[in-house]
Amino acid sequence: MKDEFLKIIQSSFPLEKRPFEKIAKKLNSTEEEILDLYKNLKEEKIIRQTSAILETKKVGYKSTLVAFSVKDIEKAAEIINTHPGVSHNYERNHEIFNLWFTLAVPEDSKLGIEKTIEILAKVTNTEQYIILPTIKMFKIGVVLDTTSSSVEKEEIKRKEYKDINLTQLHKDIMYYLQKDIMPVKEPFKEIVETLNIDYDTFFEEINNLLEAGYIRRFATILNHRKAGFTANAMVVWNVPDEVVNGVGEEVSQYKSVSHCYIRPRYQNWHYNLFSMIHGKSEEVNQVITEISKKFNLKDFKPLYSTREFKKSRIEYFSKSFNEWEEIFSKNF
Repeated sequence: MKDEFLKIIQSSFPLEKRPFEKIAKKLNSTEEEILDLYKNLKEEKIIRQTSAILETKKVGYKSTLVAFSVKDIEKAAEIINTHPGVSHNYERNHEIFNLWFTLAVPEDSKLGIEKTIEILAKVTNTEQYIILPTIKMFKIGVVLDTTSSSVEKEEIKRKEYKDINLTQLHKDIMYYLQKDIMPVKEPFKEIVETLNIDYDTFFEEINNLLEAGYIRRFATILNHRKAGFTANAMVVWNVPDEVVNGVGEEVSQYKSVSHCYIRPRYQNWHYNLFSMIHGKSEEVNQVITEISKKFNLKDFKPLYSTREFKKSRIEYFSKSFNEWEEIFSKNF
């Protein structure tokens, strides 16, 4: 039951007054048993967090992947992690670029994303760096499935979003939905009471935000290694520009591929397709080998995360972004 439970809550956690009761019915279990399972998995740190995953660009933030070349990696990571827009920060096994992090800044940022990176590079004594924004996204969504093969494929459905007038209530709902939910029968009760609205209004507006693309999904994120997925490779591929779209579409169909993007090339960086692959070491190698043979790709690098310095959800609409800029912009 554990594997099926984890599969369900990673895909789409029920947005209902009593979500654990809903899951229990699916699994022919009881609400109490499912609550105990959820609580135990959190205590074992297999479940990292259950909350809304917001669409960065849609909610008015700019984001990018950044790679730094640093000597004192612990000190650099510590400084970079102070920025509230850094959600992921890893050491990876590249011969030049050893520190990789994602960065987001709000649209009203005084510094902007490039100036922020410039400041971070200076204070961390970074020797060189590359900025790797998304040119095209084929897939984003981590669902670690222990019930299927690593080379199994899935259909990627493209969504069409509706337009809505974003209100302060919508922003307040998104702010509170970023908080991790607790193992209680009514995990949304505190939010509803804080916003002084009823459950029907609350869930109706969440569905509006989902249909408009502001919330990508409401789901659980697992701790990869604790869940048994011991290998985490960011595989970068040098794909001919004329076929990269087709290759990206097909690579994104592998269930073990959680992210797949086209990113820019540079003089010192000629890889343009990025794919995140999760699994056990032999499973990850199997997927890499299959992709390289299928598309005749000989120039690629699997960049494994050797240390995790930060992995957390960004708290959008937080004052901490302005506070960070006030502190760090004084000397630049």
